[in-house]
Amino acid sequence: MAEKKLRVLVAKPGLDGHDRGAKVICRSLRDAGYEVIYTGLRRTPEEIVNAAIQEDVDVIGLSILSGAHNVLFPKIMDLLQDKQAGDITVIAGGIIPDKDIPNLEKIGIAKVFLPGSSTEDIVTWIDKNVKEPLQDR
Repeated sequence: MAEKKLRVLVAKPGLDGHDRGAKVICRSLRDAGYEVIYTGLRRTPEEIVNAAIQEDVDVIGLSILSGAHNVLFPKIMDLLQDKQAGDITVIAGGIIPDKDIPNLEKIGIAKVFLPGSSTEDIVTWIDKNVKEPLQDR
């Protein structure tokens, strides 16, 4: 039996035009042994959720710098529930004010990583908090 790797979709919702940080995260997650799917810039909530379901991911990592997290993240979480995919762990990072984090956690964002978080912190959090996928049979 081959061990199935955790699958992580990294997405840039909204109109962000800067993705260097997201690409660094993708590389670090790949180096840690995860399968990583990067959706690219300027994705709609619908595109992100559809890609996550189609790719059968375990984690969605949302990267945002635009300040639209209070609009886009709830839409993504609602779509995941509507499509019976609420079991996908959703994490976020980027420019997110501390005062907004409790509401994001309330809607189901499992963890928010702020600027200065290390890639090691992100990998460690995923390792400790996301259930390993079943072995391939």
